[in-house]
Amino acid sequence: MHVPPIDPKKATIDVVVKMEDPEGLTGNHDAPAEMTVKGTPGWNLLEVAMAHGINIEHACGGVCACSTCHVYVEKGMDQLSEPTEAEEDRVEEAPGLQRNSRLSCQCVIKGNGPICIRVPAWNRNAVKEVPH
Repeated sequence: MHVPPIDPKKATIDVVVKMEDPEGLTGNHDAPAEMTVKGTPGWNLLEVAMAHGINIEHACGGVCACSTCHVYVEKGMDQLSEPTEAEEDRVEEAPGLQRNSRLSCQCVIKGNGPICIRVPAWNRNAVKEVPH
C-alpha cells in the first residue's frame, strides 16, 4: 500500500498511537511505546500511521478484506466514520475482539480529534511482504 506524504498544512488532528510492540511496528529498537502523530481529515487511521512510519499490518492492502489492521479506539470514536456492515463482519474475525475494536483501514477521520488508538502486539500477518 502506497501512502503519500502528509501535507503538514492539512495535518491538524492529534492521533495518539499506543503500540504494544513498538519495535515490530516501526523497525526501530528505540521506538517509544506511544507516539502522537498528526492526522488529516479524510485519511483513514492506517494511512496516518503508515505515513508516520508505524507499519500496522494490512494483508489485504487496506480494502476491508481481512482483519490484520485491527486496532482498539481508546478515545475519539466520535471523530471517526461509522463502521460499515462490511467492517463489522471483518472485525469479528479478529482475535481479542472488544467493543472498541475497529479496522484502521476503515476509520476515516471526520472530526477534529483528538484520537487515541492502541495496536495490539499479537496482531501480525504471518506472511510478511517487503514494502515497495
